[in-house]
Amino acid sequence: MSGETVITVVGNLVDDPELRYTPAGVAVAAFRVASTPRTFDKQANEWKDGESLFLTCSAWRSLGENVATSLARGMRVVVQGRLRQRSYEDREGVKRTVVELDVEEVGPSLLRATAAVTKTTVQNGTNNQQQRQQPAEDPWATAQQQRPAQRPQQYAQQPHPTNGYGDEPPY
Repeated sequence: MSGETVITVVGNLVDDPELRYTPAGVAVAAFRVASTPRTFDKQANEWKDGESLFLTCSAWRSLGENVATSLARGMRVVVQGRLRQRSYEDREGVKRTVVELDVEEVGPSLLRATAAVTKTTVQNGTNNQQQRQQPAEDPWATAQQQRPAQRPQQYAQQPHPTNGYGDEPPY
């Protein structure tokens, strides 16, 4: 829809994601992200933390299941989604308004960590979707998770061709 506010937030998970299912059987993972801006104070020669933003996030269907099995409290994540404003009345009858993030994409931040990616398949109608088959030639279908410590010889740096036209950009 047009006019929706799409944002990207980088921060740490406050709690482990909580996976629940709607009465219709749709998975939803709820989690909170804390994002704290940092600035460098030249006079004190140190980093200063700003005010933290705590944002409640909801990831639906297979994304929610993947979030619940892959992420844990304290992990640094990159979350992208649409902001939603919701009003409700609390137990004391006071009207409240909250802003939440309806997650479209989420992943671990690789700034200070590494991650091993495993492609998932949907089987037997899990997540109310059709069963998907992976082609045999799909390179992501292999179980290999370890990267070689160095590049294979065929990928080693080759000198540029002598015709003066290399494959590097001109800048």
